[in-house]
Amino acid sequence: MMLLSGCRLHRQVFDAEGVFEADETVISSEVSGKIITLNVEEGALLAKDSIVAVIDSIPLELQKSQVIATIHSLKKKTADVTPQVKLLREQIAAQKIQLANLLLEKDRTERLIRAEAATTKQLDDYNNQIRLLEKQIDVNEQQILVQRSAVGTQNNTVMSEALPLQRSVAQIEDQLKRTNVINPVAGIVLAKYAMPGEVTAAGKPLYKIADLSLVTLRTYVSGTQLSGLKIDQAVSVFVDADGESYREYPGRIISISDKAEFTPKTIQTREERANLVYAVRIHVKNDGYIKIGMYGEVRFGDAAKEMVGIKIPLAKATRPGQGLPKK
Repeated sequence: MMLLSGCRLHRQVFDAEGVFEADETVISSEVSGKIITLNVEEGALLAKDSIVAVIDSIPLELQKSQVIATIHSLKKKTADVTPQVKLLREQIAAQKIQLANLLLEKDRTERLIRAEAATTKQLDDYNNQIRLLEKQIDVNEQQILVQRSAVGTQNNTVMSEALPLQRSVAQIEDQLKRTNVINPVAGIVLAKYAMPGEVTAAGKPLYKIADLSLVTLRTYVSGTQLSGLKIDQAVSVFVDADGESYREYPGRIISISDKAEFTPKTIQTREERANLVYAVRIHVKNDGYIKIGMYGEVRFGDAAKEMVGIKIPLAKATRPGQGLPKK
């Protein structure tokens, strides 16, 4: 009679049940190399942004040095136009001096012609020499511009290779920073997949961690229960405290599936004959007693408060972990 009474009480109080889970994060190395240190142990609590592993950075350091050496070698491949320009300018200076002398001789010859002391052929010779010298000066000045342009183009072509190399250096420096594996979330280590001294690859898991301060109860409800539920609704969650009582936690619905599915074998709804159910996820703050994989019961209405302190006979358990009698 006591057992049957307990069964009726359970069916009247609990609306659904489910299993606790947590958001698990698998941490991997972002670079390949030998694991120098891995300060991770299963069950250990890791702080956020703490350095938990160090990957060998020597290959990347050597690669960076090689690229920097290549950048320095590019400067030696550039040409210096200064000596050639200096030579041309010296020639232009000498030609201008010669031109000035020819202009003086031309002026003197013109005066002699007016005094009928010189011939026009002498004047023509000076004019021809002046025109030729002026043309040579123009050619040398143009040659300076051509030399500067040609050498500048050549140097630009050589130095254009420096920008991609500088980007390569920046990329390698970024990879060097990633040789320190930073734990992205505070939580407890659930599994360890690698050991110091092993060679890891980018994307290969090192360990798995979960933040157990906030756990999720995944439960299933029937279509008749679905109309009374909404996102962000407050509910009461119950976990076995000992063999005879429950521990109550406040919970909040964070998601309700919009598609029906067949009832999971490990889940019982309030209406056990229902073929299709809807998944509901509930966030619960964990005080340390809730473990991943534990069963929990849910009450969606205010009657959940009636369960506090209720004793349930030990004979109620019919399957490991459920802690609830079957009909």
